[in-house]
Amino acid sequence: MRATGTFGVKAFVPTELEPEPEPAVSTGLPVGVATMEKHFEGQVAGRSATLFTSAFDQTTGVGTYVAMESFEGALHGRDGAFNFVHSATTSGSDRTAEFFTIVPSSGTRDLAGISGAGGIAIDPDGTHRIWFDYELS
Repeated sequence: MRATGTFGVKAFVPTELEPEPEPAVSTGLPVGVATMEKHFEGQVAGRSATLFTSAFDQTTGVGTYVAMESFEGALHGRDGAFNFVHSATTSGSDRTAEFFTIVPSSGTRDLAGISGAGGIAIDPDGTHRIWFDYELS
């Protein structure tokens, strides 16, 4: 089944994190960590808590991110919670090397046994879209 929706970021909070051991050399892009809260509407309805990591240049828009999300809400009206992970790379005007999967054995309640994949797209007007191609066992 495919569930689609839109989402907005309600909070983006950068965190201070110092790697241990400290890197021997610095890289060309700064690495950052943040927490996020997202709200979803449509066939995907609810909210998520996200741990977001990136190596990204704000000026050029070049970089890569990896995000782990804990979603609570509903897909097609089925209530529950599950985790999903996604990543992508951008050269400033595109999304490449995309990865998106639902974490196995993470589903609860009506979403217990969920598995699958999905994706994220950003429209030219800035609308953020998400979809899950999922099965329930």
